[in-house]
Amino acid sequence: MQEEKTTMDIKEQAHTPLDTPGKTKGMSDTARITSLVIGDVIVFLVFSAIGRRSHNEAAGLSSLMQIAITAAPFAIGWFIVSPFVGAFKRGLEVRPGKMAQRTALSWVASWPLALALRGIFVDHGVPPLTFAIITLITNIILLLVWRVPFVWIVKARKR
Repeated sequence: MQEEKTTMDIKEQAHTPLDTPGKTKGMSDTARITSLVIGDVIVFLVFSAIGRRSHNEAAGLSSLMQIAITAAPFAIGWFIVSPFVGAFKRGLEVRPGKMAQRTALSWVASWPLALALRGIFVDHGVPPLTFAIITLITNIILLLVWRVPFVWIVKARKR
């Protein structure tokens, strides 16, 4: 009986309030997901502003609505597919390598839908191959530039 009590005491001590469902390493699921969603939206807005600027289209703050419309197919494709690939999975916010892998994989999986949505709602056709490749590479880079430092910040705050 004494041995059972000791084992139970150890198990009880091993679980901290940070281990409770809905919290990961001191960050609630709501805060983690909200932060990631906001950052991801900003990434797609930045991507669209860069693209609009490179095509000599309005890309300043005064044209935020046009930028948002340009970004919408990419963001919608991302938010439909990436959760199923694990881009918002609990635990990634403290593992930079895993966050980078899951983010890249999620964008590769989201990219065809994003291009299809853009083709349906913006281009009314299939976008050129160069545009598709630039979209693939640029958004992976932008998502990683945002999401990996997010992990570093969360890890630093946890210490």
